[in-house]
Amino acid sequence: MRKEQCFYVGKITKKHSYKGEVVIYLDTDEPHLYKNMESIFVALGTNLVPFFLEKSNLHKGNHLRVKFDDIDTEQDADAIIGSEVYLPLEMLPKLEGDKFYYHEIIGFKVEDTSKGYVGIIKHINDAASQPLIEIDNNGTEIMIPLVDDFIKKVDRKNATFFVDLPEGLIDLYLEQS
Repeated sequence: MRKEQCFYVGKITKKHSYKGEVVIYLDTDEPHLYKNMESIFVALGTNLVPFFLEKSNLHKGNHLRVKFDDIDTEQDADAIIGSEVYLPLEMLPKLEGDKFYYHEIIGFKVEDTSKGYVGIIKHINDAASQPLIEIDNNGTEIMIPLVDDFIKKVDRKNATFFVDLPEGLIDLYLEQS
């Protein structure tokens, strides 16, 4: 399984017992969706390795306490502390309406209520405190903040992302090119 076929679930943050149990921080608003998993992919180096769960239970909010098969000692657990964990994309809960996952809008056209066609979504930059949509407009990169107030509609059928952007935002990029 490759990372492109998966979504990030969280990170193994610490050991929980001397019997190899670990705690996974779940990067989600709905941790209960992940409490009954049978397996998960752990990033070890450049590979995603499947790990099977003997047991798991929610632990303090967004944390999941896990006992993996074949991780039976503190030393075994130490080897995976700090590793990111992933699940296949098909396991993502389906979103409806104007809710979306970042990966699913890549390639969507962007239409602004006043400017019309803006370009094609190439990437969502979520490294900063404010996620940004990176749009390709015939070779010119346009970056717009991913703000709920700007989003008017997500049309999955026609792969179109409708926005109502502040006046002049798009022009800042187009005037520079």
